[in-house]
Amino acid sequence: MTPTGVEVMRQNGHTVLVEVSAGLASGFEDELYVQAGGELLDSPRDIFRRAELIMRVKEPQPSERELIGEDQIWFSYLHLAASEQLTNMLMKIGSVNIAYETVQTARGALPLLLPMSEVAGPMAIHEGAKYLETEQGGGGVLLSGVPGVDPGVVLIIGGGVVGAGAAKTACGYGAKVYVLDIDLDRLRYLTDVMPENCFLLMSSPATVRDLIRQADLVVGAVLEPGSRTPKLVDRKMLDRMKKGTVMVDVSIDQGGCFETSKETTHSNPIYMVDGILHYAVSNMPAAVPKTSSIALTNSTLPYALQIANKGWQKAMRENADLKRGANVVKGELTHQAVADAFGLECTPIDDLL
Repeated sequence: MTPTGVEVMRQNGHTVLVEVSAGLASGFEDELYVQAGGELLDSPRDIFRRAELIMRVKEPQPSERELIGEDQIWFSYLHLAASEQLTNMLMKIGSVNIAYETVQTARGALPLLLPMSEVAGPMAIHEGAKYLETEQGGGGVLLSGVPGVDPGVVLIIGGGVVGAGAAKTACGYGAKVYVLDIDLDRLRYLTDVMPENCFLLMSSPATVRDLIRQADLVVGAVLEPGSRTPKLVDRKMLDRMKKGTVMVDVSIDQGGCFETSKETTHSNPIYMVDGILHYAVSNMPAAVPKTSSIALTNSTLPYALQIANKGWQKAMRENADLKRGANVVKGELTHQAVADAFGLECTPIDDLL
C-alpha cells in the first residue's frame, strides 16, 4: 500500500500498521507513511498480533504462517491451486483468506489481477530480450533484427492481458509475433488492435508444436482463474526448439504452463533444460516496485475499504465481486477451482455469510 492508500484508510477511521522500510524499494520513505497517519512497527510479529486485516502482495511465507490468527483476514495474491500444503495450512488455521486473483466481476474481469498482468506482459519481453544475449546463455538474437537480417520470432501462448501486453511490446521491438488463444472473439479483437507484425492464431497442440520450432522467445501467458495452469508445452517439444531459445513462464504463480517450469526468484531467475533457457520468476512485477505498488493500490484500495468499513461478511454480501475472492474461510474451502485442484470438497461461501 502506498502512503496515499494509508491516508485514505485513516480518513475512514482505521489504524494502519506499516512495517519499517516496507515501502523503500517502491520509493516511499517511512516518513511518508507517518505523515499519512500510519504507525510504524519493527516486528512483523507485532503487526500480526494487532492487525485484523493483513494486506500483502505475496501469499503467506513459511516463516509467517504460524503468526496468522484464527479470526484474521488475509487479503493478497494466494495462488492456492499451486500449493496444496498452503491450502491445507490455511484451512487448519481458520482465518478468512481472500485472493486478489479470484476477485471477479460478473463479466469475468479480474480487477485485482489486471494491474500486475499489465506490468508482467511487457516485462516478459524485456526479460526475454535480455536473456537472448549470448552472454546470458541465449541464442544471440536481437528481436528487432537489423537491415538485411530477419527480426526475432516471439511466440505468445495466451491472448489475455499478459499476452496482449507482451505482444504490444514485442511488436514495438519489431519482432515477428505470434499470439495463440482459444477464444475466437478475443482473437478477432486483437486482430483489430494489433500492428501488422502480430499474427493471431487459434491455439492447438499442433500449432504450438509447429511455431515453437521457429521461436526465439516463447512467453507462457495462460490463465484459468483460480485453477492450476494446464501444461501446454511438454518436455518433448524442447527437442524441436532452437538451442538458446528463451522461455518466459508468466503463469508460474499458478503452476506454470511449461512442463519444465520450476519457480525461480529475481536473485536467481534462470536455468537451462536441454539447451533451452527458462525464466520462471514468480511475482515478476516486484522488479519494478514503484510502478507496481501504485498500480496495485489503485485497484485494491476500494475493496480493502469495503472490508475494513463493513467487515468481511457484510462486504461480501453487498459485493459479489469480492465474494468470488473468498478462497479459504473459517476452515472451509470456498473456491471451486482450488477444491478441484486437490480433489477436496467446496463449501459455498454463501453458507458462511
